[in-house]
Amino acid sequence: MTEQAFFNSLIIGWFILAAVVFLALLFVAAPYGRHTRSGWGPTINNNMGWVMMEAAAPLVFAACFVFGSNDITFTSLAFFGLWEAHYIHRAFIYPPGIRSRNRGMPLTIVGFGLLFNTVNGYLNGRYIFTFSGGYTNEWLGDPRFIAGLALFIIGFIINKRADRILRNLRKPGESGYKIPHGGLYRWISCPNYLGEVITWLGWAVATWSLPGLSFATWTVANLVPRARSHHTWYRAHFPGYPPERRAFLPGLW
Repeated sequence: MTEQAFFNSLIIGWFILAAVVFLALLFVAAPYGRHTRSGWGPTINNNMGWVMMEAAAPLVFAACFVFGSNDITFTSLAFFGLWEAHYIHRAFIYPPGIRSRNRGMPLTIVGFGLLFNTVNGYLNGRYIFTFSGGYTNEWLGDPRFIAGLALFIIGFIINKRADRILRNLRKPGESGYKIPHGGLYRWISCPNYLGEVITWLGWAVATWSLPGLSFATWTVANLVPRARSHHTWYRAHFPGYPPERRAFLPGLW
């Protein structure tokens, strides 16, 4: 089997697995963060778990860039920069700011996260830098790239602002949960997840590719059920939780 054939089969299976994960997460919340519970094996602290999970994404994507066969263009450099900016922050800047770093994360979750980021980084990186045939510099002026880039930036800003509000809820040494306020938290429980979904929908549009679409699909499959679980958790633990808030989409759901 050639690598191209393997790649094509992998991405089909990746879409199918995303659907399975989505259905599973509607019934079982992934056991990390506020949903941590026993029965999922040994744990490590949150900080180390996040680094171990997320570091694969920038490293694998960078390897695909270095060993890719397409010509390097400003467009391919733009995709490389967007991906690395997000994941370097995600893997190495975000984890030290986690106030609940001493809370355990199951190694099972770390393993799943590592697998996802490795496969996802390979699919997107290998496509962009090898199997796509190359993105010309003219693609930077294509409406799909412009619209996708706008969505990527909007989602990135929403996500980072929401994460900042969450971090500032706790003073150093505190580990309990509080009701977040401000920004999109006025309308929904999980604007950080909404921002993440918008970011990778933007990526899918900007790359106009099946690997990009698969990433957006996985983001929805993972975060929409988790937003639902978070929303239910807030309502169960805070009797005065704002009744007008929705889980994920303002005024809708």
